Amino acid sequence: FKVIADEIFMRKNFVCNALCQKRTSADARIQMGAAHDHLFVYARDINKISLNRLALDRSKATGFKNPDNDPRGPWSSTDFTAQGWRPNQMYKIQLPSGRIVEPPAGRCWSNIEPVFHELRKQGRMWFGAKGDGRPRVKNYLAEHEGVSSWTWWPNSEVGHNQESKKEINELFGADQAFDTPKPERLIKRILDIATNPGDIVLDSFLGSGTTAAVAHKTGRQWIGIEMGEHARSHCQPRLKEVVLGEQGGISKSVNWQGGGGFRFFKLGAPVFDENGHIRPDIRFESLAAHVWFSETGIARSTRAPKESFLGSHNGIGYYLLYNGILGDESNGGGNVLTRRVLRSLPKFDGPKVIYGEASGLTQEQLDELDITFKQTPYDIKA
Repeated sequence: FKVIADEIFMRKNFVCNALCQKRTSADARIQMGAAHDHLFVYARDINKISLNRLALDRSKATGFKNPDNDPRGPWSSTDFTAQGWRPNQMYKIQLPSGRIVEPPAGRCWSNIEPVFHELRKQGRMWFGAKGDGRPRVKNYLAEHEGVSSWTWWPNSEVGHNQESKKEINELFGADQAFDTPKPERLIKRILDIATNPGDIVLDSFLGSGTTAAVAHKTGRQWIGIEMGEHARSHCQPRLKEVVLGEQGGISKSVNWQGGGGFRFFKLGAPVFDENGHIRPDIRFESLAAHVWFSETGIARSTRAPKESFLGSHNGIGYYLLYNGILGDESNGGGNVLTRRVLRSLPKFDGPKVIYGEASGLTQEQLDELDITFKQTPYDIKA
């Protein structure tokens, strides 16, 4: 998998291999069971990568206390020394107790003296409960910007296989459960690091819909692609429940109450071949659906009426002359726009866009008739 990923994203953009602990205990059925999954992290451009910090979880937040009733709230402290010797960071400090201290051997204070006095003036220095301890810097929970992630993700933070199975069973029942679900907490960790609310998340192998569900609950936009039957049997019903406010997975931790929506599309037959040419066996209905969507951004069913007039949008009428749709009206079975073919087309009072193999009308005539002619296949967008 790493070799394939290197080819797609380029090896130089590889960031790291994160390990996700997927089990809570050893698998007794085999001698040495796999305890983790691999998560290959790539940047779009390794020179421009920017990852978000993670919010403190409860276990880390409990390390913040407020023994001196600081009005800024709970805090933790860090040592006010640094390794090495820097002349402008070697000075004496008088503690509240009156004792004078200097940096320990081989170390210096972590900042210059004016900065120390400013921090002390602001009440951001801690000298111990009795005022006789070496200076430490207060770091307030309210000002904490989060912590950097690393490549070991324990199941206590991102969930495990049993958790993901339980989530899926509650959604679909044990007899309809998906084989390899991922816990919602794991997907949330990934989205928290790599995306922000409002970003678009793409999952090209949607599976049971976990990524889309988490993206929806955390305020991201999303696109999910799935070729299997579970696109309809699992993904669509799961995401309907998300919209209605289902309370599984991460819902309670992010205060998910429901809302939003999504559109479910089924891809039609491929329009273009591997060389970018329109496939010779393409049916009129499939090409018409493609042309309509590329012009309007609106989906058109391949079961729509088989006729040259595709419909109107924003005051413009759209026509497609293809595959003998008009019968033997003229050149190419009606695929060439002529005066005769034009008279046979369904009437539309307004500007028109007409796709065809060629046009027998001059540009002056097209302008006079308020027609924009587009040649098939050259003007059809891939």
